[in-house]
Amino acid sequence: MCSRPPVPREPLRRVAVTGGTHGNEMSGIYLARYWLQAPRELQRPSFSAVPVLANPAATAACRRYLGRDLNRTFTSTFLTARAHPDDPYEVTRARELNQLLGPKASGRAFDFILDLHNTTANMGTCLIAESAHNVFAMHLCRYLQLQSSELPCHVFLYQSPGEESYCVDSVAKNGMGLELGPQPQGVLRADLFIRMRALVAAALDFIQLFNQGTDFPAFEMEAYRTVSHVDFPRTEAGDLAGTVHPQLQDRDFEPLRPGAPIFQTFSGEDVLYEEESTVYPVFINEAAYYEKGIAFLQTEKLNFSVPTLPALAPTPTPTP
Repeated sequence: MCSRPPVPREPLRRVAVTGGTHGNEMSGIYLARYWLQAPRELQRPSFSAVPVLANPAATAACRRYLGRDLNRTFTSTFLTARAHPDDPYEVTRARELNQLLGPKASGRAFDFILDLHNTTANMGTCLIAESAHNVFAMHLCRYLQLQSSELPCHVFLYQSPGEESYCVDSVAKNGMGLELGPQPQGVLRADLFIRMRALVAAALDFIQLFNQGTDFPAFEMEAYRTVSHVDFPRTEAGDLAGTVHPQLQDRDFEPLRPGAPIFQTFSGEDVLYEEESTVYPVFINEAAYYEKGIAFLQTEKLNFSVPTLPALAPTPTPTP
């Protein structure tokens, strides 16, 4: 299992911005394509940043993936297994990216990966990190929230306790994802494209400030952590028997209380949320999750303290 240090002890020198991990999420794809032709926009004085089109084959086909979800393939099981001619394209590509940006959990890995995504759900601006224990990522999230205070900017923690990180950014020593929506698959929206571009610029500015020796004070953070997922109502044959209720649709990150409707069957009956605790649904009616049997994720809201991100010690000047 990959364990990242909560606070980098040296400047971040090598940064990657990955787009097109899913081949039909267009904001990151077109930003990556643009930066591959004009990479200077990503550069900062203290580090080098490279754009990467993560899944070029799926991007060419405008599909989420060809063989399996690339963003679930960066585990030791796939990365260290012997290559086989029947391996799905994404398994081969994950190994290529691991060699390019890693190897995962090694001292040679990139210092940071920022991975760009779109969702069809009404998630707005969502910052995705492994866990609250990653102090550097939490400070980066806070910095991005302060830079875009006019819009909600939620923090989503995806990793379950004891679970190995499986996303593209887990290859690097540190990383996180940007998830912007709603945007249909295969569609490019100017507002989300502009917002993602600005968030990437702000994230790179934060890394520059950190490298320069900026001290970031402690603060209180609000975030959402997955507790379970909920499938659609289904027939005995496994087909859909209903869809997300109109009263739940588009209400990502809003409280779902016991007794509230969550589905409406095709016969017109309401299906109610029957658990005892209030949860906060996210990725509601996400198109890519139909195949996974997920209508939405249930999350809990967390409030916690994030300690100071101390300034880096000055690099000693070599003696002549």
